[in-house]
Amino acid sequence: MTYQNFSLKQLQAIDAAHHLHPFTDHKDLRGAGSRMITRADGPFIYDSEGNEILDGMAGLWCVNVGYGRTELAEAAYEQMKELPYYNSFFRCSTPTPVLLAAKIAALAPANINQLFYGSSGSEANDTAVRLVRHYWALEGKPQKNRIISREMAYHGSTVAGASLGGMEGMHSQLGGAVPNIVHVMMPYAYELALPGESDHDFGLRAAKAVEDAILEAGPENVAAFIGEPIMGAGGVKIPPASYWPEIQRICRKYDVLLMLDEVITGYGRTGSWFAAQTFGIEPDTITTAKALTSGYQPLSALLVGDRIASTIIEKGGEFYHGYTYSGHPVACAVGLRNLEIIEREGLVERVKNDTGPYFAEALEERIADHELVGEVRSIGLMGAIEIVKDKATKQRFEPAGSAAVVVRDHAIANGMMLRATGDTMIMSPPLIWTRDIIDMACERIRKALDLAKDDLARIRT
Repeated sequence: MTYQNFSLKQLQAIDAAHHLHPFTDHKDLRGAGSRMITRADGPFIYDSEGNEILDGMAGLWCVNVGYGRTELAEAAYEQMKELPYYNSFFRCSTPTPVLLAAKIAALAPANINQLFYGSSGSEANDTAVRLVRHYWALEGKPQKNRIISREMAYHGSTVAGASLGGMEGMHSQLGGAVPNIVHVMMPYAYELALPGESDHDFGLRAAKAVEDAILEAGPENVAAFIGEPIMGAGGVKIPPASYWPEIQRICRKYDVLLMLDEVITGYGRTGSWFAAQTFGIEPDTITTAKALTSGYQPLSALLVGDRIASTIIEKGGEFYHGYTYSGHPVACAVGLRNLEIIEREGLVERVKNDTGPYFAEALEERIADHELVGEVRSIGLMGAIEIVKDKATKQRFEPAGSAAVVVRDHAIANGMMLRATGDTMIMSPPLIWTRDIIDMACERIRKALDLAKDDLARIRT
């Protein structure tokens, strides 16, 4: 029996009876009912009622090559027929994770040549925490275990991932975070820059917050700093150009490892294979997932720099860590083919030289002047629109986050899938978007803003 045998109301009732969704107010959802997405093609998704929606989020930051890629389905099918599963324990391996590891190492920054597989970004960040702390223990410095992160950072939903992240709502539900993780200010100039402070100076000040945290704890106690090159789920917060070079300098000065979370930015999002390359960063670890398979299979990879890898290999003995599905052969087969598609179609170069700059120009020329918009910003195919009540003062609507939800709902109703994060609308479309699709997206966003303006007018009075 397939879903076509059920009506939307029947599916919604079954969903409500048995399915707990992620990041959801379950009582509210059961009152409204889920939207059922039933198929997708290229840049579009379709719901059970036949509505076509332009996907401005690439699923959940992941479907970089777009939907309906038959060759990815075929790669999975062929691998399933030959070897659907075997593990990477017991001194065993299978061909596809081996070949994929070599491929990723060839694309990654030059100092990265090893990787560890999982199934999600959360798992990758859990692995990174354990690996970094294990590294320092092997180096005879077990007390060097504090990790510095940032407010509003997102590093996953597991206990370790949520502890690394800086989202207070998640912390309040942990019931006990992983110890020795501290959070400092984020590089979010739109709200945190001082009056008259240049982007350059703000970037240096935001980086100094990391240095201050290192000095407060004592460099001998700090293992690493972790950061998303661009803070994604926290609102596509793009740091000033001065920020990452200063972070790199600080980490090297105090012998603190640099961990990058590229679960969102990896595999072409910023116009480079990795945002580390976009920003000129030489990290010790990079966590990746999502676009590694374009979401067609669950797969993550923690990329490990030579400094850590050599110690783990030469001094480590057994590393007591791993997952049943580490290096799943089917997921890795899909990952290999996905990277081949990205290369063959020149999607990274297209984002860097064509669609990325056009996307930035279109947001600036067609969206930025709207009276509800305080700022637009983008890098590659990743963008944000700040929703405000007053452009001049940056005053927000009350309650916080309510206006962006109104914009989001109008956008979806008019065929444009956007995400609201606080008072910010965020976008991360498939890398297959063309200039024509960007034009379509801006037209639909503008319409959503106009409709939201009328709904929000009463809030101003």
